[in-house]
Amino acid sequence: MRIQKGAPGYIKAQKRKFLVGTIAEFAVVIGLVVLGYVQTGSRLNLLTVVAVVGCLPAAKMLVELITLWPHHGIRADVYKEVEEKAPLLLKAYDLVMTGSGKAMQVDVFVISDHTVYGYTDSQKTDEVKLSSYLKEMLKNNRVEKVTVKVFHDYTAFLARAEGMNNIMMVDQSSDRRRENTIRRLLLTVSI
Repeated sequence: MRIQKGAPGYIKAQKRKFLVGTIAEFAVVIGLVVLGYVQTGSRLNLLTVVAVVGCLPAAKMLVELITLWPHHGIRADVYKEVEEKAPLLLKAYDLVMTGSGKAMQVDVFVISDHTVYGYTDSQKTDEVKLSSYLKEMLKNNRVEKVTVKVFHDYTAFLARAEGMNNIMMVDQSSDRRRENTIRRLLLTVSI
């Protein structure tokens, strides 16, 4: 079963997919070179040309693997606690945000109306830079007046998520289209 972007376990599944794909594609390239050499006795043949062209998608897959390799998915205990404390909120898990100059991991985003909070345990993620980048990206896509904040402090994040969930219990008239648009845009700028 394929894990969709934004679901827990996505980073791990993508790493596995890229690793298998990279090995398979480079094996085909090597096989074509060997087969061409065995058949013709020279490396100057049509199969070598096909192998060289086949290096392009193999290299692309390798670059994607290298990009994702240092990142990890959300821990199971964090996922379970967020699901328990904020069941009414729209969430996106296991994202590696790009476009702000470097790839930054975010374990989970919770989205409610005009508020987006994210949590990351990666010390490489610059929470201020990422928050301002995401706010600007949303504004450029005509989703304005949105508060975006990324936390390294799990307790503070969970308290905010729980507070947002309590507000959703009281005010159930929230427009889910706006929240789905925000989630879709967050997934778009993620690997």
